[in-house]
Amino acid sequence: MKRRSALPLLAALSCWGPAMAQDYPTHALRIIVPFAPGGSNDVVMRLLAPRLAEQLGQPVVIENRPGGGSTIGMDVVAKSPPDGYTLGVANISFGSNPFVMAKMPFDARKDFVPVGLVALVPLVVVVNPSVPARSVSELIDYAKAHPDAINYGSAGNASGPHLATALFNYQTGTKMTHISYKSGGEAVASLLGGVTTVLFATIASSVQQIKSGRIIPLAVTTLQRDPSLPDVPTVSEAGVPGFSVSDWVGIVAPAGTPGAIVTKVNEALARTLAKPEVRASLAKVGTQPVGGTPAELDDFINKELATWSKVVKAAGIHID
Repeated sequence: MKRRSALPLLAALSCWGPAMAQDYPTHALRIIVPFAPGGSNDVVMRLLAPRLAEQLGQPVVIENRPGGGSTIGMDVVAKSPPDGYTLGVANISFGSNPFVMAKMPFDARKDFVPVGLVALVPLVVVVNPSVPARSVSELIDYAKAHPDAINYGSAGNASGPHLATALFNYQTGTKMTHISYKSGGEAVASLLGGVTTVLFATIASSVQQIKSGRIIPLAVTTLQRDPSLPDVPTVSEAGVPGFSVSDWVGIVAPAGTPGAIVTKVNEALARTLAKPEVRASLAKVGTQPVGGTPAELDDFINKELATWSKVVKAAGIHID
């Protein structure tokens, strides 16, 4: 009798996800950016939000929840109802924080479901003109000949530029000294002033200084060259085969969000990213639009976790 009485409930629950998705969304969505306004993740999502709203038929509100190396905002997402009305923006820290932080408020794998990869944020390896290196191979040789003599800057401890340089050291056997700043702008200013001599910078933060000749670009960190710096080779081309790292922007939802809703948001995102004007706007702010399925983002996140589990330990990167 108990088993028979439970059947209608199970049937109702099995229909809940598809039925909910059929009407979804009926009111505004919020996308939590776990960083302060003005960063690449925030800029990308504010560019996308109006177009995503057009596709979904409801307002899309960007909410900044900075702090804790992105964990404060992402914890809000993890603990939100899994109804598709609260989404979060994951980036490079999503894959590194589990190994950088002694204690996490959530499980990066169990407490979220992937929705879609929005964009990559390539970095460019730039040097102060005082550095006697005009290629990646020359930089590696110089760094090996002068261990610990090269200071490199970053936008903060465990930031994208910090992690990218740590990966470079890990794969090339070089050793450079990290100096942390509060922002990418401060890191570029330090490079210009000669306090640091190497920087893995976002293209948006450094392209004007590159064009003016005040800093020298050696390579971009993605596997493909960036259209904004077409004559600059990739690190992989320039001497470290297979090297690939970038900051990234992805959308995730709380675990338990119905698959039909995830699919609906993913398809809206795909239509948004397919628009030529959207792709052009993203390129102007130094990003490469990607798109793809939830499964592809899931695979991407797994690779990020595998990479940073090794690199963070080797570099001794941690946030207390």
